[in-house]
Amino acid sequence: MYVDRYSSHAIDEEDIASVVDALKSGVLTQGAALEAFESALCRYTGAKYAVAVCNATCALHIAYLAAGLGGGDVIIPAITFAATANAALFCGAKPVFADIIFESGLIDPRSIEALITRKTTAIVPVHYAGSLCDMQTINDIAARHNLIVIEDAAHAIGSFSAEGRSAGRFGGMGVFSFHPVKPITTGEGGAIVTDDPEMARKLRLLRSHGIERGELWEQDMTMLGFNYRIGEINCALGLSQLKKLDRSVKRRAEIAAHYDRAFANGSLITPLKIPDQRSHSRHLYPVLLDESIDKAKLFARLRERGIGTQTHYKPIYRHSFYRLALPDQKPLPNAEAFYEAELSIPCHAALSDDDADSVIQALYAPL
Repeated sequence: MYVDRYSSHAIDEEDIASVVDALKSGVLTQGAALEAFESALCRYTGAKYAVAVCNATCALHIAYLAAGLGGGDVIIPAITFAATANAALFCGAKPVFADIIFESGLIDPRSIEALITRKTTAIVPVHYAGSLCDMQTINDIAARHNLIVIEDAAHAIGSFSAEGRSAGRFGGMGVFSFHPVKPITTGEGGAIVTDDPEMARKLRLLRSHGIERGELWEQDMTMLGFNYRIGEINCALGLSQLKKLDRSVKRRAEIAAHYDRAFANGSLITPLKIPDQRSHSRHLYPVLLDESIDKAKLFARLRERGIGTQTHYKPIYRHSFYRLALPDQKPLPNAEAFYEAELSIPCHAALSDDDADSVIQALYAPL
């Protein structure tokens, strides 16, 4: 039984061997594994440049900095992990919360358009659970208002559009996460992909203290940067994991299809509406519970049965920090309804069909 977590990493002997090779290499940071991992990310996503860092929060931070968002407003969905908004504050920018589409959890382009002012500098759509946002409409809005689009694709490594375009490749930059619950992991880690050589140059400087290296001992700090470097051990693990990503996504899709069949004829438990796309990372399998279900009671009873579930997410403006930081923020109706209804159930490559059946049975048993 692998149902005690809503998502989980999968480490095999090839991954372990890759990490051991990195440990034996004599170089533990900024070496060959980093270069190989970034090159592999470029090949997989089709991006010209990839910049790997120690986690996706840092990736968001330096992506925002490289785009020059400080002092402006950054439109993000209210339903996302706090880091999407926090990274804007790190830069002196202000997060502005857009509502979502209740059936999918994705940012609503109509809400974006209504929020744009002369202070707006960027739109940050979040590919929630691995579903791709309506990037054509979002990019059209951005173009009309001269805004940069930075995709928060933390959930979406392995997601491709119906036309075969990778998540993270629709805007000026795209950010991925390699946390252990994601489809691939580096332990902790993240990356930014872009086709813009100047953005890539800035990102690499921001990753490592803003220092450019010259001939022999010469170094020159040309901007204020950070130590957001990712280690060779992490990159070696990521490189090994990336080779198996399609297999992991395929198995996650099989588990999701198993759930889809089980919930197809019911009304109390409804899967999210998935956009038309070639592949879906299935980082999460969220369902929407009918309002007649006591979600807290169900959550507790699932936990008693050893079923790992989670809610993704509380609207960011509801957090105590943001209540103080943005006191004028009004509740967004779809975000509120989604928070009350959403439950993420186990969906990862280690699950068997029998595991999925046990989740389904446990979901329906208390109802």
